[in-house]
Amino acid sequence: MLFCKDIVQLFVERIYFFNFFYASIWGRNGSAREACRIFDMSACCGMMSAPEGFMGIESFLRSGNARLDSQLLFSAEIDRMAGIVRRTMHVDGSRRENDAEHSWHIALMATLFAEYAVEKVDVSRAVEMCLVHDLVEIYAGDTFAYDEKGNETKAERERLAADKIFSMVPPEQGARMRALWEEFDARKSADAKYAACMDSLQPLLHNTLTFGFTWKESGTKRAAVEKRMAVIRDFLPEVYSWVEANLDRAVREGWLSA
Repeated sequence: MLFCKDIVQLFVERIYFFNFFYASIWGRNGSAREACRIFDMSACCGMMSAPEGFMGIESFLRSGNARLDSQLLFSAEIDRMAGIVRRTMHVDGSRRENDAEHSWHIALMATLFAEYAVEKVDVSRAVEMCLVHDLVEIYAGDTFAYDEKGNETKAERERLAADKIFSMVPPEQGARMRALWEEFDARKSADAKYAACMDSLQPLLHNTLTFGFTWKESGTKRAAVEKRMAVIRDFLPEVYSWVEANLDRAVREGWLSA
């Protein structure tokens, strides 16, 4: 006799199968992007679950080299970044991005815009900062940029998370990553300012291409966005001209409150 949860699981598996089935058909008909979107949406909605008896970190086979083991286990742990969902919507409107996607995205963006910086930037260091800047959110969670209440406790939550995540690797590697994370957070060096510009520019770009989705959803005011974009205004002034034009449009279209 099937229990209620078994029936639900069976139902979910059938939905998952048909989503995959239709996605594969649409893909064969030339709409591969749409196929991926459908299949991805089924995962996003919780229709994909780990098979019974699925292996996890507890199944890790140790090498006998403690240093190597810590590096491998850290590499597995940071996979959890993909499970931290942010407020920013993907440009195609299919779903919200996660921390892993955001970090990759701004790291790649950092290779593009250094020519507009008012100070010389070490792009490689900025890329590293982009990659590590949200690692603490594995334990601290994502704090929405315009969530005033959430930002009141953000620093302490992230400090405790940093103690945990950066202690998982060999000491000198953990110290280097933590130093990069702290430098990014301080926003005093040219590299940190530049990385912060990417962190602010990417979600704004997405908002401009999704009818201001996140802004409208949260009732964000223009002044709040301008405050967040101040680092771009000061460090990438030519890029800020484009930002300002988009803020004007967002107000006209009703995506932002004036």
